Amino acid sequence: MMARLILFLALLCGAISPAQAHKPSDSYLSLTVQGERMTGQWDIALRDLDFAIGLDQDGDGKLTWDEIRARHAAIGAYALERLKLSTEQGPCAINIADQLIDNHTDGAYNVLRFAVTCPAPPTRLTIDYRLFADLDPQHKGLLRLTHDGLTSTAIFDPQHARQTLSPTAPDRWNQFATYVKEGVWHIWIGYDHILFLLSLRLPAVLLAAPSDNLRGAFVDVLKVVTAFTLAHSLTLTLASLSLIALPSRFVESAIAASVILAAVNNIYPLFRGRRPIAAFAFGLIHGFGFASVLIDLGLPKTSLLASLFGFNLGVELGQLCIVALFLPLAFTLRNTIFYRRLLTGGSAAIALVAMVWFVERAFDMQM
Repeated sequence: MMARLILFLALLCGAISPAQAHKPSDSYLSLTVQGERMTGQWDIALRDLDFAIGLDQDGDGKLTWDEIRARHAAIGAYALERLKLSTEQGPCAINIADQLIDNHTDGAYNVLRFAVTCPAPPTRLTIDYRLFADLDPQHKGLLRLTHDGLTSTAIFDPQHARQTLSPTAPDRWNQFATYVKEGVWHIWIGYDHILFLLSLRLPAVLLAAPSDNLRGAFVDVLKVVTAFTLAHSLTLTLASLSLIALPSRFVESAIAASVILAAVNNIYPLFRGRRPIAAFAFGLIHGFGFASVLIDLGLPKTSLLASLFGFNLGVELGQLCIVALFLPLAFTLRNTIFYRRLLTGGSAAIALVAMVWFVERAFDMQM
């Protein structure tokens, strides 16, 4: 019964969380240290600001430059109330210099450019980041701190809202560990990625060779996971290094389409024994989805490579945790009526949810 409940909840998460199938809420904070002064840029998604303080004045669902400009003062006040910088000598003053609009991989962002004055040159900078903490517990702030060619990175969330960094001596190990954790979290909250892999793994315990053998089921799952890993690692690397770029809407729509096809394959065979090939082909697209976080942060290549490796490692660890949970449960239930019905009925439900995602992403509409 517990196994059935866990599987049911996994499907339910995908069914009730279409909004979270998109790229999670992130903001991008860049600070450059120049003696006692710093300059900064803070990119915050317009959709998040609209939800928090209301930017769409006429309620037509579209934001114009006039509507955004009319709320510049409110945007600045809202943001600076939730960002505090300080050194060992005391708090730093933040003054907004300009507000612009820029496009990231997942849409339009308001760009706050500001100057920071500290009591003394910061050898240790404490950052208190609480943007959207009361509205979205999954929101993250991605920081890039630069000083004399050295780059530090950090990721803020409500559980890690206050962090202290050394601009002159970046903690590389801590940064690497942070991106490993971010990779694990990214796959766990990426319901489209999870449902794609779940759809491809559901038949594994029924198609194992030799039949009725856990080892055979493990080998089958291993082939799918390995193919997916190789593919998304390739495109994650190429996209993060800006060697290949695809429009965000195309990538997100294609990911939703991959979930549909993987689920339909369990009802009507489309791949006919070639699920690892399908996992590789669609994994190439999923890699572009994984890369969006690193692309938008704009790290220099020296810092990017370590962050890229850590993030990719985290994605793989997240996948392995899902496999470790899924495979024993699926093998135990393989001969039950419940599992047979889950294979078809659950796959149909996954396909239906993914169709909603596809329409929302391809046609930029909310259902």
